[in-house]
Amino acid sequence: MGRAPQHREMLSSQGPGHDEIDFEFLGNSSGNPCTLHTNVYAQGKGNKEQQFHLWSDPTTAFHTYSIVCNPGTVDTKQILFVYYSFLVDNSPIREFRNNEAIGVPFPTSQRMRVYSSLWNADDWAMQGGRSYRNFNADGCVNSPSGSSCISKSANSLNGQAWRTQELDPAGRNRLRWVQRNFMIYD
Repeated sequence: MGRAPQHREMLSSQGPGHDEIDFEFLGNSSGNPCTLHTNVYAQGKGNKEQQFHLWSDPTTAFHTYSIVCNPGTVDTKQILFVYYSFLVDNSPIREFRNNEAIGVPFPTSQRMRVYSSLWNADDWAMQGGRSYRNFNADGCVNSPSGSSCISKSANSLNGQAWRTQELDPAGRNRLRWVQRNFMIYD
C-alpha cells in the first residue's frame, strides 16, 4: 500500500495531553474513491481533520506517505516543532503550523511515538466495507545514535537539511492545486 517515512520518533502520545498526527485510509467496497483522512490531535483536542480523494488509487500501486517535521528550537532536552507537512508521493497535501501564540493547540506537550494499525472502522469510515489485502510495512528504528536504515533515494535530504525545509513557491502552488482539486473536507 505505501510507506510512511519519518524523520523523528513521533506520531502519537498517551495521557490527558494526548497528541497525534496521522494518515488514515477510509475505504469502501462500493467502487467510490478511497478517502485519505489526515488528523492532528493536539493537547487533548481534535477537530483539525482534512480529507482527500487522491489523484490515484492507493490500492493499485506503491505510494509514499510522509510527514515532515521541522524544529524551530533545538536544545539538549527537547525539540520544539514549528511545522508539519503531509506529503503523498512527494506532493504536499497539507501543512500544519505551530500557531499556539494565537490559541491553536499544537502537539508539543510530550515525546511522541510511531504506531501503525489496521482496524475495522465499521460504517462511520468504511463506505460499505473496503478491506486491506496483501499489506506490507517496512520501517526504520530512529535513535540518538542514528537511523537503522538510510534512504538511498535521490530525493532524500542529506544531513540535517530537513530541519529547515519548507515548501518553495512550486511546492506551495502544488499544495494549493491538491487542496483545490482533491480536498473533500476541512
